[in-house]
Amino acid sequence: MQLRSIQRLELPPTADMHVHLRQAELMDLVAPTVLRGGVDTVFVMPNLVPPLTTVKQVLEYQSQLRAVIPDVHCLMSLFLHPSVTPEVIAEAAAVGITGVKLYPQGVTTNSESGVSDLESFYATFAAMERHGLVLNLHGEVLESLAPADTTLEEAFLPTLQRLHERFPQLRIVLEHCTTAAAVEAVRACGPTVGATITAHHLYLTSHEACCDPLAFCKPIPKKPTDRDALVRAVTSGDAKFFFGSDSAPHPLQSKTSAAPGKAPAGVFTQPFATQLVLLALEEAIERGVVTEADVTQEKLEGFLSRFARRFYKLPEPEGSGKRIVLERNGDKIPTSVRSQDGNLEVGISRPEAEVFSLRWADAA
Repeated sequence: MQLRSIQRLELPPTADMHVHLRQAELMDLVAPTVLRGGVDTVFVMPNLVPPLTTVKQVLEYQSQLRAVIPDVHCLMSLFLHPSVTPEVIAEAAAVGITGVKLYPQGVTTNSESGVSDLESFYATFAAMERHGLVLNLHGEVLESLAPADTTLEEAFLPTLQRLHERFPQLRIVLEHCTTAAAVEAVRACGPTVGATITAHHLYLTSHEACCDPLAFCKPIPKKPTDRDALVRAVTSGDAKFFFGSDSAPHPLQSKTSAAPGKAPAGVFTQPFATQLVLLALEEAIERGVVTEADVTQEKLEGFLSRFARRFYKLPEPEGSGKRIVLERNGDKIPTSVRSQDGNLEVGISRPEAEVFSLRWADAA
């Protein structure tokens, strides 16, 4: 495959294992863009207001999403909180909830109710291990807890190792990897540990994130060498690494009117999720990080679709009866998505970048 020159590409539907679909009017605006990005399966984050700490709340939210995006398979999660006891885990497993998201307290959007004492949840983790739920980690520490010259993610990596050693059969996902050290830490763990990599961490660095409010997110993008390590992980064919966009919409006004460094954290990529991964890989080839030969059909299908489904014990993508067709038609990413009444607008990452067009087709 010569990615930079290929005119048409056909892939199985993408599985996006880390999405923020928000609530109310914002949910109504952004949730339908999932299909536009070539995605038929999403793992939905629970950091709403209030956070989803009960099975009832999760099921109510899932019902709301189904009403808006009935053709998307929404995998649901609980927000780890003291009220999420082993009994709640058993209840969650019985109704098909997929995972539990661990947010260290105060590290990102709507994480004020997050975890401050990990050991107090060991009984809950043991119950998750028994019932087959996935533990999804926002892998950062508070800035005050990170040693000097250490990123917040790198300071968290020993915690990942300890959790895996104590609960070796517990499936754990280190969400939105941003560093070369994180890639190596995941590889050092057994087969029950995987990681998501976003589209935007494949093309952003700390330079863009600090200067452009639409590129500001948590975890913050890191050095070019870290970005390139993520690209190599994506093109390695290693099934431990799979796609999770961490697409995180915020009203455009809140992004652009904030003081420098004070914009809400989140990059919105959902309408072009698959295309932005391909764009990032094209740019990495141009930089010489990987070669055309490194980007194969098999590796793209693995990272974007197959590896995640296998880790989460989902059916192979052929079962959907659908494919996505990407073609070079000169399409460019628009500036934003906007509600019909024009009162709500969300800026999209990489506006004006030329990307593949995408359409859905029945599998042959």
